[in-house]
Amino acid sequence: MPTLFQKGNTFFAQKGTYFEGNVKIDGDFIVPAHTHFWGRLTVTGTLELGPRSSVALDVSCWNAIIGSQSRIKGPVVAHGDVTILDHAAVHSVIAGGKVILRRGVHVGDVTSEDTIIVHGKIKSGKLTGKNMKVIGD
Repeated sequence: MPTLFQKGNTFFAQKGTYFEGNVKIDGDFIVPAHTHFWGRLTVTGTLELGPRSSVALDVSCWNAIIGSQSRIKGPVVAHGDVTILDHAAVHSVIAGGKVILRRGVHVGDVTSEDTIIVHGKIKSGKLTGKNMKVIGD
């Protein structure tokens, strides 16, 4: 596995790293731009996936921020909140907290135990949440 740096409970990957197989991080994980995971990504804390990064399978975490133009080919399952930034593509989302979808996002079905907030035009499957807010471009 490539080198990870740790500061307290937070782990950091190097920019442009490729991770083969499944990755499990016990803590928070900050992933820089252009980092790629060829398996499943499990993070017990908050995941911050940098722009133009990719995950070949599913993502499991507490909270997630998915960077712009990132690609996740499997579902994102989070206990808390999920934010998907501009022009990212995600298979689907299941969240215990609120979900924020930014403009240009391509996502399958989204299920939230809280509010789904849509900023601008997106392409999505079925959106299911307690509340729905749509904010124009």
